Amino acid sequence: MPRPVVIGVTGGSGSGKTSVTKAIYESLKDHSILVLEQDYYYKDQRDLPFEERLQTNYDHPLAFDNDLLIEHIEKLLRYEAIEKPVYDYSIHTRSENVIPVEPQDVIILEGILVLEDERLRELMDIKLYVDTDADLRIIRRLTRDIKERGRNFDSVIDQYLNVVRPMHNQFIEPTKRYADVIIPEGGQNHVAVDLMVTKIQTILEQKSIL
Repeated sequence: MPRPVVIGVTGGSGSGKTSVTKAIYESLKDHSILVLEQDYYYKDQRDLPFEERLQTNYDHPLAFDNDLLIEHIEKLLRYEAIEKPVYDYSIHTRSENVIPVEPQDVIILEGILVLEDERLRELMDIKLYVDTDADLRIIRRLTRDIKERGRNFDSVIDQYLNVVRPMHNQFIEPTKRYADVIIPEGGQNHVAVDLMVTKIQTILEQKSIL
């Protein structure tokens, strides 16, 4: 049986990686496709005191349970179902709930640090980095966090300056060198998205999946 195709999509917070993921998904939704989000795979911290959980740096590689993520991808590659964890940000640890996920022919793995771990990179057929200017990324993050998450301007800026930006420069930006394709401006770059969809379809045809 042919192995599913794995596409890694990464970029900084507010870069448009989610819009790229959605655009690819929508273009291939008539086929067998799923999206696996890295931020569902933050580490289970139930053994830590709540005060310690509050200090979690969600932009650092060590925040992620990549061992579980890799285990789940390998199962999906064998066409085995998984139970995707659910992270509860209100208690800063993993929820008791899980989401059943059935295997599909195309797996889009999306997250800020999916190219940081060599083991994850080795599972990917295509690696995408969504590259957007920092000023546009912070504007998008401000708008999202204030409108959708009820945060205030000062707290968003403080987090960006003290956590998001330094983590981006230290861990996310350097992973650009591992990308097969760099997409400027996210999902609004329709030409780049169309090219990626065509490439994915070609790989599927080569694997005799389509």
